[in-house]
Amino acid sequence: MSPFNLTETSSFHTIEITVLSCEDLRINGRSVKKNTCVVVRTDPLNFRETTTDTEGGSYPSWDQKLTLDMSIRETCITLEVHCRTLSVDRIIGSARMPVSDFMGGYFPEGYLSFLSYRLKDPKGFENGIINVSVRLRAPEYLARKKKVILPEDKCSTSRPALALPAMDGKNYDGFDWYSCSKY
Repeated sequence: MSPFNLTETSSFHTIEITVLSCEDLRINGRSVKKNTCVVVRTDPLNFRETTTDTEGGSYPSWDQKLTLDMSIRETCITLEVHCRTLSVDRIIGSARMPVSDFMGGYFPEGYLSFLSYRLKDPKGFENGIINVSVRLRAPEYLARKKKVILPEDKCSTSRPALALPAMDGKNYDGFDWYSCSKY
């Protein structure tokens, strides 16, 4: 096993982005007929793509979940709407989704955020809206962490046993408090 495992480092987050739909898509002022898809990028080399919607026209829908790893240094995720024909793959709109819209501050890990963004065409003009939902997944090493079952209180038989994560010198979220120091 490799000593460096990306799933167990704190420098990456796994996010689930569900691409729901788009509204009022146009190419050169005319309604889009068919063959649209969405590409979600966290960086130039890390991206996922939805299937092609062939029937939605200017109001396509996908309801497709995409899972990506994202560096903790990323500040934006790019959403690109493409229109495909036999010979051309054209970006008809893109939006930048700030990471602060769904992570950090008031949002607990695992919180599902529903977000909508205005799309801009390559010339910078407004071109529709994209609707997505985003969830920051708990790291796999925390989800796999074994549970410790504490025995019931001897005086009471009506309470169920309480299950807590194994501590191993760390708190429930895996952060090692003993190695932390302010100075």
